[in-house]
Amino acid sequence: MLLFQAFLISIFCYLGALSTPWVFGLTGGWYTLSRPLVSGLIIGIIVGDVTRGIIVGVAVQAVYIALVTPGGQMPADLNFVAYPAIALAVLSNASTGVAVTLATTIGVLGTIVFNLFQVVNSFWNHRAAAAIETGNERAFHFNTVWGPQIFNFLLRFIPSFLVIYFGAGFAKAMLNSMPKYILDVMTFLGGALPALGIVMLLTVVIKKNYMWAFFLFGFVAVVFVKLNMIALTMVAVMVAIIYYFAISNGNSSKGSSAGTSNNSDEDEEEF
Repeated sequence: MLLFQAFLISIFCYLGALSTPWVFGLTGGWYTLSRPLVSGLIIGIIVGDVTRGIIVGVAVQAVYIALVTPGGQMPADLNFVAYPAIALAVLSNASTGVAVTLATTIGVLGTIVFNLFQVVNSFWNHRAAAAIETGNERAFHFNTVWGPQIFNFLLRFIPSFLVIYFGAGFAKAMLNSMPKYILDVMTFLGGALPALGIVMLLTVVIKKNYMWAFFLFGFVAVVFVKLNMIALTMVAVMVAIIYYFAISNGNSSKGSSAGTSNNSDEDEEEF
């Protein structure tokens, strides 16, 4: 059973990679399948524990919620975070904090694989350029599509499969044998990382200082008022509508005042 599960998860690991074009390009692959929240659901379905898969996926997603990849460069390979790391955490029954710490470690190591793929791509580029010079359309097609994708598949599928198939039991045994204080430290660090991801997102989203009030309002509504997600979403929609109309009316008032001032100036000039 674990063999089949590792096989399926590794296939999704390949399909969600940044350089895999088969699932509607970046839209279906990198921006959908490689989101930890989505992969947590997929892994949960495959291993038969959807609830735990989603819980781990949400925790890991919070860490990387503000991750950007300018020019294809990334501080951590989110694809390896989303599949082998989350699968390893779910199968080993690790706590959420430990799962986040494990995911961030594997994500950083995954950048080595991604950088290796980029380096090897120069080999395919030179072969494709030579095929263009000789007019060999078949060779050009192989060196621009199939060659890189075969190598990409091997780099994604094999490490993911080995980590999941051989690492699940090892990780579970290792976590069970660890002293409690080490697990407490890993849980503490893993609990702090999602907060760091939220802070990074807020620094990008919040453009004016008064917008912090919206974040604090939501925090109070969840922590103290105990609103569930449906109620919080409805309240957020109402606040957004009120804010939108307040801003729109303010801009309209400024426009009217400016128009009145311009008309007065024109009347004075005519007089």
